[in-house]
Amino acid sequence: MRENGRVRAHGPRDSRSAVDEELAVGTNERGSDMRAVVFTGTGEFEIQEREVPRPGFKEVLIETAAVGICGTDVHVLDGEFEGTEYPIVPGHETSGTVLALGEGVNDGALDLAVGDRVVVSPNTFCGECEFCFTGRQNLCPFWSGMGVSGADGAVQETFVAPARNVFRLAPGTDLHQAALIEPLACAIHGWDVLPRRLGDHVLIYGAGTMGLMMAQLASRAGAASVTLVDLNEDRLRVAEECGIELRHTSADDAAREKWEVVIDCTGSIRAIEDALGRVKVGGTFHDFGVAPADQTARFSPFRVFRQELNIVGSMAYHNSFGRAVEMFEAGAIDAAPLLSHSFVLDDYAEALAMFREGRGRKIQIRPNDTESRVLLAC
Repeated sequence: MRENGRVRAHGPRDSRSAVDEELAVGTNERGSDMRAVVFTGTGEFEIQEREVPRPGFKEVLIETAAVGICGTDVHVLDGEFEGTEYPIVPGHETSGTVLALGEGVNDGALDLAVGDRVVVSPNTFCGECEFCFTGRQNLCPFWSGMGVSGADGAVQETFVAPARNVFRLAPGTDLHQAALIEPLACAIHGWDVLPRRLGDHVLIYGAGTMGLMMAQLASRAGAASVTLVDLNEDRLRVAEECGIELRHTSADDAAREKWEVVIDCTGSIRAIEDALGRVKVGGTFHDFGVAPADQTARFSPFRVFRQELNIVGSMAYHNSFGRAVEMFEAGAIDAAPLLSHSFVLDDYAEALAMFREGRGRKIQIRPNDTESRVLLAC
């Protein structure tokens, strides 16, 4: 059975001499040094020159194609993410091309080769705690995340990743758009925890990247209708480009009053409190957006009891990365309208400022490009 080109089709081919040969080819083409954005402390970052890393046992060296900026990167830079230690290279939504294989990569089930176009699942887990033992690795208290905690990310010209976290893309898959697969994996896990009954009506708060992905997946999950709410008219125009027909700046303007499934993708307490009031009797509210850890929302416990409401949450992705690759390649989301700007390493400060200000759509860093680009006029 093929899963994203990962099943081994031939005998072992790794050796120390093979690794040296692959590294020699890669470094001859690009030199022995590379550049990286490095978070050096709370609120501080710089561009550094580093040696091209050497892949260790069952590791893969990858040339970075694209890295999406997300709110987690900002929290890491601002010192708001538990477990982050500086210095660290940010970036966990990434795609690239395999430059070299460490020893042992293809000794098991994998079949990776130099030149493969790939995406990377950024998280690793301890494998020893109660959550790992019970199949809930995304809740592992000892997890490590590229660019977040315990490992450098991909906002650099090349990076190393565990081979088991590397997924090969099908020929013809857009390598830059494929960096959206990591957030798509989170959205798929978000739908995993929902009822997914045929004919449900779905209301989603927030037309950012995650809200648009959740909305585009809704019809594939069986929704009879999808209504998207956002205060930002520009974001609603993006939703229109993505095929979402029911779009409003307030749920009060919708034709319905209640929905079987209501999903918050904003993390806004005001939005969450409003969303809870829109859930139909017996329905489900999904707290998908990331709210500030020190804030609370008001709701009626009696209503939850009397109307048998379900309140669920989902943390990152869980056994959904491979499915995200398959769904992306099957066209489950329209990726093109989501990407508005790409930036080179030297313009990282500008990209971060644009993200903080909420301008543009999805913003990417492309470390090996020669210039920053406007991909879509907004």
